Amino acid sequence: MKTVEDLKRLREQLQVQTRLRHEGGIRVIIGMGTCGIAAGAREVMSAILDEIAKRRLEDVTVSQTGCIGMCEKEVLVDVVRPGEPRITYGRVTPADVSRIIAEHVVNGRIIEEMVVGKIAE
Repeated sequence: MKTVEDLKRLREQLQVQTRLRHEGGIRVIIGMGTCGIAAGAREVMSAILDEIAKRRLEDVTVSQTGCIGMCEKEVLVDVVRPGEPRITYGRVTPADVSRIIAEHVVNGRIIEEMVVGKIAE
């Protein structure tokens, strides 16, 4: 960062990322307990934020949660679409993120082979 313009661009990027974490109708929740972080949750969360920003999805909230007891299945990512069951995907890697966002978040299609949990909301 060398100029005021660089600083302004960085500020705008961070504002978008912050907004993505706190607003919206669809929720994406990443397991960020110690086990999740050790399994790569930070990288997955970063990939999710990048993919949502790239697609300019404005109705998606990204948040984090602690350990839910399925440590062996980390990284866990939940997708909650209004009026639909909460779907938990397991063993998520950054490479899986674009598929989860495209198929489930955008198009509402659950990726059954990655599902490790389903909770009716």
